[in-house]
Amino acid sequence: MNFWERITGNDISREWKAFDTRAAALPADHRAAWEQIKGHLHPHADLTGRNLTPILDAALGLLEETAAAGESAQEVLGDDVQGFCTGLLGGAGARTYRDRWREQLNRNVARKLSRLGG
Repeated sequence: MNFWERITGNDISREWKAFDTRAAALPADHRAAWEQIKGHLHPHADLTGRNLTPILDAALGLLEETAAAGESAQEVLGDDVQGFCTGLLGGAGARTYRDRWREQLNRNVARKLSRLGG
């Protein structure tokens, strides 16, 4: 990936389009599960979403494999898609973009206050 693609986001746009193309070939229940997975993982993305592409690629690969094996999405993911997504992210307490922004804001405020007090 060259610098210009990274700055403009063309690389990530191509990856998302490839995900959409792959997902379109899935059966209906797998496509619905894919949409739920994307929805649950989206709050954990960084500004560009690059941090989620390996996770989404793995999840989509799992859905493709199970569809090819003739298994339903519910057999693989169970009833708790959000719990499945939490597992993909590394467990409960995975940081969202809000958490990162809150931490950054708190650091900035603390730094400014320390300058005022000292």
